[in-house]
Amino acid sequence: MERKDGEQIAEDYHVKDSPEVKRRQAIQGMLSRSVQRLQTGELDAAAREAQAALKLDPNSVDATTMMAVVEDRRGRSKQAGELYKRAAELAPQQGMVQNNYGTWLCANGFAPESLVWFDRALRAPDYPTPAMALANAGNCALSSGQIERAERDLRQALSLDPSNATALGALAEVEFRHQRYLPARAFVERRLAAAPANASVLKLASQIEERLGDKAAASRYVQRLRAEFPDAVDVTTGGKAGP
Repeated sequence: MERKDGEQIAEDYHVKDSPEVKRRQAIQGMLSRSVQRLQTGELDAAAREAQAALKLDPNSVDATTMMAVVEDRRGRSKQAGELYKRAAELAPQQGMVQNNYGTWLCANGFAPESLVWFDRALRAPDYPTPAMALANAGNCALSSGQIERAERDLRQALSLDPSNATALGALAEVEFRHQRYLPARAFVERRLAAAPANASVLKLASQIEERLGDKAAASRYVQRLRAEFPDAVDVTTGGKAGP
């Protein structure tokens, strides 16, 4: 068939997305909006978007994790833990979600149990941030009194990420417990350079300087603690301030 200029000899064909592609795109859009709402503190709106995504896919790991984060922000720790666990069970080969549940366990008084989930994270193929799971595992091992494992995991974390704040702070604590105050000072200084201070690291820093006999340095850390975290710690007793 000879074609003349401007002559159309075949129909236009339009490729349409399949229902499954449209469903996935809808879920992704809901999750993106959920993240945006979370970042602006709109927890109810973030929850609605994540729940809408779960309605389309009840087994969505990302949507389940989003709901866990929202519940955590709401102060509903039990519900958050259940959701983190469900996400971890839905995706046993995803290191991130295993690490998430381990972190929740450790933060909620289940430090020994958390180590199982950090180990699962580290065994997951293609896990891009093993230093994070190692640092978390070391920190939680320290909390449960497993000093040998704590030191092993923390040093391995630093070999992968020398500025990992969690590992630096926990190793400062390990050295302090071993009464190795100069290495403890070095780790706490690296920790303070790596990330913003928190009350516990400032308190530890003051205690290290006391052991080293530098009263002026200890006093400076105490002053920072009182100025930056006035309600966090009673520095004279080491206990929590207030009820």
